[in-house]
Amino acid sequence: MEFKDYYATLGVARSAKPEEIKRAYRKLARKYHPDVSKEPDAEARFKEVAEAYEALSDAERRAAYDDIGQGHDAGQAFTPPPGWNSGFEFSGQGGDDADHSAFFEALFGRAAGSGRSARAARPASGGDHHAKVQIDLQDAYRGGRRTITMHAPQRDAEGRTTMRERHLDVNIPKGVRSGQQLRLAGQGGAGQGGGPAGDLYLEIEFAPHPHFRVDGRDVFLDLPVAPWEAALGASITVPTPDGSVELTVPPGSQPGRRMRLKGQGLPSTPPGDLYVVLGVALPGADTVPAQEAYRTLASAFAGFDPRRTTGT
Repeated sequence: MEFKDYYATLGVARSAKPEEIKRAYRKLARKYHPDVSKEPDAEARFKEVAEAYEALSDAERRAAYDDIGQGHDAGQAFTPPPGWNSGFEFSGQGGDDADHSAFFEALFGRAAGSGRSARAARPASGGDHHAKVQIDLQDAYRGGRRTITMHAPQRDAEGRTTMRERHLDVNIPKGVRSGQQLRLAGQGGAGQGGGPAGDLYLEIEFAPHPHFRVDGRDVFLDLPVAPWEAALGASITVPTPDGSVELTVPPGSQPGRRMRLKGQGLPSTPPGDLYVVLGVALPGADTVPAQEAYRTLASAFAGFDPRRTTGT
């Protein structure tokens, strides 16, 4: 995926004020509108201009784009870092029928649209806000109350975007899954004229873990074992997100073997499973005794051909 420079698309500086962005968009939209333009690539350029304006005309999306876009050039290979927008509030979800690029959707999601709240038909009520938040995998196993820091872009009277930070105490339910939304009533946009505040919807995602990976309710762990443990069998202590358990490795286990610990995955009804995927870790031959041990092993298994299935 390539990085898109929305400011360059509209021909404005990064410091451009909202009215400058609007003027640039209107000028380019008239130039490339497919109904009137004679340009051969008018339709494609019109879509690019419309997408750039959609990103930069909204204070929240512009702040998010400015945050992630520092140090990137147009056309440069780009992948948003995991969790970059965790705790970043957006008001509303908009429609999901717009023709956005993969770059736009990677930053703002498929549901990003006009930025109008789902409650726009009730002007006295505050708009609903949405945000992604990262939690530790252990939180999903045990649940509990956590303090989450939220960042909400807001525009001042002169059109400048600033960040407002707030801290919320959130109950994380036991067994929560990645992608699940938690509703915090009354924590969205402020109401007008005494109207009720909107709600805040938190989309849960798990912070990257150095050992575990999650697929639905199931959890996977790549576990290295010694060659003699795999060949002869062993009883070993295995970490899980909810504490350690004892695992019996059967004799003759091969690398890649999956061992299922039933019910040790994410809590649910029924609970998920924990899969331990075995890998064989070879000790180094960096001492004379270790080298002799390998030579003895080679002699004992002189007829073993590890490449017999490759035809070489």
